[in-house]
Amino acid sequence: MPTRKSSKPAAKPNGTHAPLTDSLGNTILIGDCRLVLPTLPQVQQSQVDLVFADPPFNWNRDYDQWKDDMPREDYLTFTYDWIDLCARALKPTGSMVINIPDDTAAEIVCYLKGALARKPAHQMHMVNWCIWHYRFGQNRNGSFINSKVHVLYFCRDPLRRTWNPTQVLEPSDRATTYGDKRTLSKRDGMPPGMRVPMDVWYGPFWGRIQGNNKERKAEHDNQLPEVYLERVVRCASNPGDIVLDPFTGSGTTAVIARNLGRTFLGSEFSADNARRAFQRMLDGPTRPLGTSINASSSIVKTRKALVIPKIKI
Repeated sequence: MPTRKSSKPAAKPNGTHAPLTDSLGNTILIGDCRLVLPTLPQVQQSQVDLVFADPPFNWNRDYDQWKDDMPREDYLTFTYDWIDLCARALKPTGSMVINIPDDTAAEIVCYLKGALARKPAHQMHMVNWCIWHYRFGQNRNGSFINSKVHVLYFCRDPLRRTWNPTQVLEPSDRATTYGDKRTLSKRDGMPPGMRVPMDVWYGPFWGRIQGNNKERKAEHDNQLPEVYLERVVRCASNPGDIVLDPFTGSGTTAVIARNLGRTFLGSEFSADNARRAFQRMLDGPTRPLGTSINASSSIVKTRKALVIPKIKI
């Protein structure tokens, strides 16, 4: 593979900003992630357990100071640079989850899979290529309406990764829709009537965060639902672990990680966005955590539902 030059940082935010840190050590740094995250000891020493990244999509959106209309090659170089940084920050048991649309998903998958040969010290393995599906897509008539984003789930070591399936179970369609009693005597180690979620993610509270959604923060038009991050943080990290988000944005990862007992580390290019995200992290989630657990994602009318015992998380 030919060598490439690293991308140059975007225009720096005005002034020098001190990190935002609470009494538990949850921290948001202000500035370009490629510059500020390497200053953290946890990044330098590869102590991060989980990386979640929802980067700018390069769709010319208003991110407050960030240039979101780079030439394509510059954007891809920027993408590979922050991915390399996050991969180096992970523990051997760590995982990385990237939220990305159609136009860059394939490039990221190929890049991370290519790391097996390119940088064996920081190799990544694909666990799942999931889809976040929402019903409220942006209207168009020149092509099919987009109603999904890709959830790329990679890990450092597939045999040692942190994986907590019982933390994110949902009722099986066999139990909620078809009344199949066989699901109450399962032999896969999962509780009766429950299953690990499928790789297409949807259901109650999983839609896009529109203006009339109580989770919506007025300054952000590209915000992920809290249930999405709750699933990621619960399944791929443990209490006390370090969760890193290089693009803190509205603070969804921060609020979920902190309130699930993880230590959050993040960076945000905009000082104003960082301060709002930090306050949101302190305020706590919009809905009680666990709201989506035990909630069926079935979109088919129930025929003969079974009574499924409640599970503790």
